[in-house]
Amino acid sequence: MKVVIGQGSCGIATGALKTEAEFKTQLEKQNVKADIDLTGCVGTCYLEPIVDVYEDNGDMTRYVKVQPEKVEKIVEEHLKGGKPVTEYAITDEDKQFLDKQERVVLRHCGVINPEHIEEYLAVGGYESAKKVVTSMTQDEVIAIIKTSNLRGRGGAGFPTWFKWNAAKGNPGKEKYMVCNADEGDPGAFMDRSVLEGDPHSVLEGMIIGGFAMGATEGIIYCRAEYPLAIKRLEIAMDQAREKGYLGDNIFGTGKHFDIRIKAGAGAFVCGEETALIASLEGERGMPRLKPPFPAAKGYWQLPTNINNVETYANVAWIIENGGEAFAKIGKAPSTGTKVFALAGKIKKGGLVEVPMGLKLKDVIYGIGGGIKNDRQFKAVQMGGPSGGCIPAALDDTPVTYEDIVKTGAIVGSGGMIVMDEDTCMVDMARYFLDFTKKESCGKCNYCRIGTKRMLEILERITQGKGEDGDIEKLEELANKIKDGAMCGLGQTAPNPVLSTIRYFRNEYEDHIYNHTCTAKSCKALIHYEITDKCKGCTLCAKNCPVNAITGEVKGLHVIDQDKCIKCGKCEEHCKFDAIIRK
Repeated sequence: MKVVIGQGSCGIATGALKTEAEFKTQLEKQNVKADIDLTGCVGTCYLEPIVDVYEDNGDMTRYVKVQPEKVEKIVEEHLKGGKPVTEYAITDEDKQFLDKQERVVLRHCGVINPEHIEEYLAVGGYESAKKVVTSMTQDEVIAIIKTSNLRGRGGAGFPTWFKWNAAKGNPGKEKYMVCNADEGDPGAFMDRSVLEGDPHSVLEGMIIGGFAMGATEGIIYCRAEYPLAIKRLEIAMDQAREKGYLGDNIFGTGKHFDIRIKAGAGAFVCGEETALIASLEGERGMPRLKPPFPAAKGYWQLPTNINNVETYANVAWIIENGGEAFAKIGKAPSTGTKVFALAGKIKKGGLVEVPMGLKLKDVIYGIGGGIKNDRQFKAVQMGGPSGGCIPAALDDTPVTYEDIVKTGAIVGSGGMIVMDEDTCMVDMARYFLDFTKKESCGKCNYCRIGTKRMLEILERITQGKGEDGDIEKLEELANKIKDGAMCGLGQTAPNPVLSTIRYFRNEYEDHIYNHTCTAKSCKALIHYEITDKCKGCTLCAKNCPVNAITGEVKGLHVIDQDKCIKCGKCEEHCKFDAIIRK
């Protein structure tokens, strides 16, 4: 019998290490023999900590939200008594979260131990790389990737085969295969989970890509804020070297290819490939004009290819199953699957992998379970701070590069932040623009100054100080920034503003002309009142952090508007719906 505990960052954050410690204690205390193992995140982050119990015959019972206090009963009744504890097990409804997905990139996440190469080998790991390096030509590999129509999953959606072929065709004494793991979008955690849960798939994809373009060195640029991902990558690389899959004489062919890690300092702009290259070279992460493209002059002015984590994680599967198999998945020309991080006001937050072309509503409702507390779905932000807000009216939009762009958003790296009726779209635009303004490298005036001026206008609007003509100023600035900025960060920074103006212009107008926040969210434009429903329970007064509420027990309470900081604690704790927001 084996106990497997999910120990991705989400599992650890919710107490998986304490759960593991309690299992060890209870197994010894109850004299039960069972192996304890770890795995990465399976994707159902909202159910962590997750524990899978495997019987000797291969049957598995999945337990969810396993805090230490649940462990004793699981050990006693299941591991010792042979009877699963059904009240702790995953429900049929939650099983649908995984059952409705089509997993290629995440096929091993939450299944194998990412720190044991033998488990990756047991599911066919490194067989594709071995096949490529020992029996295929560069052109044959590139042809398979071309047939698959695998496009870069980092956001741009550029054909992977074209980048590999371009780097292959350019001369250079050395060539470099780079993995962009500098995942910086708010609400995005796809790459982190893959690196934590299945690092060998990324290494294998880089080996195959390196062979195809003629590279001898691979570099993984991973943000330093991902210590667990870096740790497991280092373990995986050491194990791959011991097996002869990295280093000199890989797979006994006499060829050399090795990989190293560069920890990034957390600058969002370093997700742009030329800024990433500058950072690798020890310079400040700032983009440069293209051409020349990295395929011709990249790292140290030598041919360089850059793909993101998810792109590489697809490669071994494509070589194993054929380009045609991958091309059959999805909706051409957006083929294959896409991993999304479901976050925000969603009932079931986590990682989902679906075929391209699935409708937004099928992801949000069919897999994610809909909106928290059954609130009204308002919009979904896609593409991170460089993306846009897609309104609920367009929830039947297919998730493809082409269809999402038509809405004013982008697929991006895969963040999908769901918003409900209480979300102010003007404030949401302000939040994302504040992020991009802070992350601007400052090299070009349009991005450095333009985003600051847009942010100043948005801040005025959300504070109730908007002026006639502000919307038009925002649109004018946005279009000038898109046309004049040097890199993708600046060119796409106005997207959240433009998309919210496009679909939620009425909210901007309410803020400016009526001095009201449609969603009753912006603090400067709301206030709280206690109605005659008040029973005088005093909970609101006890939870007010500034003592702004007064009243007798069992008597009507009153809020001092001059003291009130509009934190909402009173509304949150009122059991009689006696407090309203206006």
